[in-house]
Amino acid sequence: MTAPTAVRPDAPAPPPAPGRPAWRWISPVGAGAAVLLAGAPVSAVVQGGTWLGYAVAAVGLVVVLGTAAQRLAGAAVLIAQVLGLLELLTLLFTDSAFPGPGAFASAGDLLAEAGSTIDTGTAPVAGTPGILLLTTAAFGLLAVAVHGIAVSADAPAAGGVPLLCVFAVPTALADQLLPWWAVIAAAAGFGVLLVARDGGRRHAPAGAVVVAVAAVVALLAGSTVTLVGTGGRFTGNGAGGGGGSIGLNPFTSLRGQLTQSDPVELFRVTGLPGATYLRALTLREYVPDTGWQASAPQPGVPVAGPLSPNAPPGDPVTVDVENLGFRDYWLPVYGTPRSVTGVDEDRWAYDQSSGTAYSSRPREEASWQQQAVLPSPSAEQLRAASGPNVVDRAYLDTAGVDPRVSALAAQVTRGAGTEFDKAISLVDFFTGPDTRFRYSLQTAPGSGDDALVDFLTVGKAGYCEQYASAMAVMLRAVDVPARVAVGFTAGTDTADGRTVTTRDAHAWVEAWFPGYGWTLFDPTPLTDGRTVIPPYVQEAQDAQNAAAQDGQAQELQEDPLPAASDPARAEPTPPVDTPTPEPTAAQDTGSGTLGAVALTLLVALIVLGLLGGPVLARRVLRRRRLAAVAAGGPGAAAAAWAEILAGSRDRGYPLPRSDTVRTAARRLVREHEFDDGAQDSLRDVVRGVEASWYGGAHPDAGELTDAVRAVCAAIGGTRASLRQRLLPASVLEGIKELGAARRAGSRERETSGAG
Repeated sequence: MTAPTAVRPDAPAPPPAPGRPAWRWISPVGAGAAVLLAGAPVSAVVQGGTWLGYAVAAVGLVVVLGTAAQRLAGAAVLIAQVLGLLELLTLLFTDSAFPGPGAFASAGDLLAEAGSTIDTGTAPVAGTPGILLLTTAAFGLLAVAVHGIAVSADAPAAGGVPLLCVFAVPTALADQLLPWWAVIAAAAGFGVLLVARDGGRRHAPAGAVVVAVAAVVALLAGSTVTLVGTGGRFTGNGAGGGGGSIGLNPFTSLRGQLTQSDPVELFRVTGLPGATYLRALTLREYVPDTGWQASAPQPGVPVAGPLSPNAPPGDPVTVDVENLGFRDYWLPVYGTPRSVTGVDEDRWAYDQSSGTAYSSRPREEASWQQQAVLPSPSAEQLRAASGPNVVDRAYLDTAGVDPRVSALAAQVTRGAGTEFDKAISLVDFFTGPDTRFRYSLQTAPGSGDDALVDFLTVGKAGYCEQYASAMAVMLRAVDVPARVAVGFTAGTDTADGRTVTTRDAHAWVEAWFPGYGWTLFDPTPLTDGRTVIPPYVQEAQDAQNAAAQDGQAQELQEDPLPAASDPARAEPTPPVDTPTPEPTAAQDTGSGTLGAVALTLLVALIVLGLLGGPVLARRVLRRRRLAAVAAGGPGAAAAAWAEILAGSRDRGYPLPRSDTVRTAARRLVREHEFDDGAQDSLRDVVRGVEASWYGGAHPDAGELTDAVRAVCAAIGGTRASLRQRLLPASVLEGIKELGAARRAGSRERETSGAG
């Protein structure tokens, strides 16, 4: 036989081909951990912990697929991850087994439900199927993006950019500052992303120090900013100017103040004779499906006064306000102000039409003194209020309000003979003993296309924003001028006066009555004692309760012992249309999370088996053959040659079985374009195989290891298609041969049995 190439002197064996490091799984796992840590703020917008189980499932699947397919091109890894994620979402949230028209339709319905929940609810929202689908898909896609950038493209620093998307969710849904631990988790996630790359472990200590310092600086910076305001943006032509706008709904900051775990002290007040609300601004414009919007104030007068020449009758007071942490465009005032001193009157103006004191930019005044009138009309005086309606017609505007809201307002106020009685009827509707409304910072999800209708008919849960908004609109619907006021409740009574904190942030309704002006009504069903019930409301409610008790007493006198079987005396049946409360995510048990994780693991195994099974089988066979080569002895040469032939077949160059070892070697050199080093290594393998097969001189332990690895590396350098990588031909051929051998054996047994 002739040698495959010209004879060359033997050269030292080349170093082993570089292989994947033993920690090849660290980078994908680090990317997944970074996504989950950066997703900590989602706990501020979704109730319960079910979402976390689904997020772990989605991210875990992406990590498994990314780790299994690391040797593939980046595009192939991305496709595998997206397809796996799509299958996971299909199994978790639809009745279909595989993605298709039916699955997409079901997912579309759930996403529409999620959109309605976001539009009508207040974060944290309930973990409905739609919200969970949206959250799971977002985490999965984010994990795919971070893996592609940080692992496939080996740019972990750039991978931090998509992690910022996680903070967009709390910003859009939760009008509050994120908890401190969310900042720590996000910073830790980015740190993991940086140090989990291949070769980055040596930088781990320095990276951990940098991340820790950044987190501490962020926390300290956040803790020093304690000033509270409405968060609005007012631009105008000076304190006395009329142009300008509020760029942010004032309810945004209001709810953020209510949900702070540690309330911030804002004001210390002295001189008040009793508990009363502190008004910052009022809202006139209602936009359906958007809410109440603050309008630019009218040109005002200097706050030094006189401010309200036509002030309604009431008790004059002098109030001193010490400001501890409030900075805003608005200067909070009590009742109907007559003058405000202690501030720069050139910077502050008072708009009598809206009842607000304002400035052209946010300011923090140390203290001020206010002369004011606290109106105290009686219920009978408000019932008898009469005179021309001189209020701006904008306070009666109901354009675009859903007709169902107007119909409900008419139904609730049916039988109310005066505008005051209409207001009392609506207050009782929300706060009376038979009400089904309840106070909650977590609003129930809606099911329709109008947020106000959903709140009034389905959810019936919310905080002061929902209640004040609803009652003001309903008052307008029955021809009572109304607006929403934003400010603070009376606060806490102390030895020196009263203390007002962020927890006292509140919204209420003001209705206009001829001769008495804007009069306070609070429809929010608070149960913590912060509500101030005005004397006129208390009088009306006491009269109603007395009338109800008289009616019950009269009924008992007429029929003291009603028959139990009398259908007319039977207990009332709840209305058939009463919605059954849905369990919230906060009531979920761990079964949902465990089920999601178990199902995810099953899906991951199936997908991994379909996409990674042949690849895994090829790696197992390669490892076994190389182990046999390293061990030496009778099987080493055969294992070495089998691995080389399998590698060539996987790269699309199968060698005929009839070829001798040297003929096959020539084909290998030609087809794979071996360089000189690879040819020398191949020559060593050919000599070892021929010596073992034909001379009985088997290789010693490790004798052929380096040569075989070098030849395999040269074959592996040949460009391979995605199909060749995912479906190694040597494995498929082996499966076919095994099946053929089994069939042949079966036929032989059948023939033997028949003979």
